[in-house]
Amino acid sequence: MHWNSLGEFLAMGNHALYVWGSVLVMAALMVAEPMLVSRGRKTLLARLRRQYRAERSEATRSRASTTLGSKA
Repeated sequence: MHWNSLGEFLAMGNHALYVWGSVLVMAALMVAEPMLVSRGRKTLLARLRRQYRAERSEATRSRASTTLGSKA
């Protein structure tokens, strides 16, 4: 298509609402996606750290109770 003016380009042959709405939604998604991925990664790492600490303290308690039990 050939446009004679900026106004015609922006009107997109009377399809401007659809075209520019689609461009706006895509731009918003391109900005939001990396932020959501980053937040999800932080949440996952925090959960894994909590799980690791819980498992480590459980193993420590288990070893402590076995050594106390074997001395008695």
